[in-house]
Amino acid sequence: MPKKENLVKSVSILFTFLLIVWGLYRVLFRLPDQVEELIIKPLVWLIPVLYFTLIKEKESLESIGVTFKNLFPAVYFSIALGALFGVVAMVINFVKYGGTFNFGANLGSLPLLSSIGVSFATAISEEITFRGYIMGRLGRALDNELTANLITSVLWVAIHIPVTIFILKLAVPAAVVYLTLTFVYSLGAGFVYARTKNVFSPIFLHVLWEWPIILFR
Repeated sequence: MPKKENLVKSVSILFTFLLIVWGLYRVLFRLPDQVEELIIKPLVWLIPVLYFTLIKEKESLESIGVTFKNLFPAVYFSIALGALFGVVAMVINFVKYGGTFNFGANLGSLPLLSSIGVSFATAISEEITFRGYIMGRLGRALDNELTANLITSVLWVAIHIPVTIFILKLAVPAAVVYLTLTFVYSLGAGFVYARTKNVFSPIFLHVLWEWPIILFR
């Protein structure tokens, strides 16, 4: 098993790489969602994770949560917390539209099933990287789940700043709200991952979090 200081070093290198490369990509390019999430993101995010896990550390995929163990608890935890996130999304929608609900789906140009597929592709790349690898390795290095989750969530917010500025183009107040919700989501995803050690739990939760926001915004 790698030494604790080596785990922290690997996490730092991986995050710095993603922040620079993915941040520059967001600034310089804008391709269709299918291309970005099905091709580019897995190449940029997952290949370095697999390199650190399988080659540098010589560990198994199970060490980053890719396993069938605890699959049913992973689903249960995700559904429970996802339902709570859905309620939050509805409250936000109700307040935003002046005391009425607007259930018009904002799905963009993709058909419904394609949009769901893209959501899962995004969740797989991001959750294996952040919950499976970054939080998992920090948890080992620090021997403290809460601290690892908090640090991972701060990094999670940082990686979403480029999309907040260059893709969503949110004004400062809206950006603060968006990034705060992003931080809260990350804490929830880290919580369910720590309970199950199965990366499917935050992947499923990621989709359950994203779709109420899309459908009720």
